[in-house]
Amino acid sequence: MTAIPRAPLLLGLAGLIPFLWGAATYLIDPLADWSITYLGSQFTGPYIQLFYGAIILSFMSGVLWGFATKTKGTQAAICYTLATLPALWAFFMTGGGPTSAAMNLITGFLGLLLLDFAFSKWHLTPDWWLPLRLLLTGIVLVCLSIGAFL
Repeated sequence: MTAIPRAPLLLGLAGLIPFLWGAATYLIDPLADWSITYLGSQFTGPYIQLFYGAIILSFMSGVLWGFATKTKGTQAAICYTLATLPALWAFFMTGGGPTSAAMNLITGFLGLLLLDFAFSKWHLTPDWWLPLRLLLTGIVLVCLSIGAFL
């Protein structure tokens, strides 16, 4: 396994803060109360996780689009099409209440992981990409599951 470079690892971990904060405010009532009082409800529980989750799925579409630039012809058309799916999923599937939106985000992040795997197998990503994505996606799924299933 190739080591994940420090900058992508640290920035990726920092990108987990809204998911972790949302999960913490689900689990710790006094923290949720403090967050609502001092940060606002949009930075608490389901709201921060769902809003940020949709943003990250859209961001990851852009990342995959960048990897698709390494392709040509039919493979390019396939990769660009696949790269749009996470953003479209986030747009169409995050309404309907916090539980269903969280479950749809979980599905979206699992689908994104499949795309990460495919792009990696097609040698479009750095060698360290898939280990990074497995780590980050695992943490995101645990955080979103707290909101969806507890």
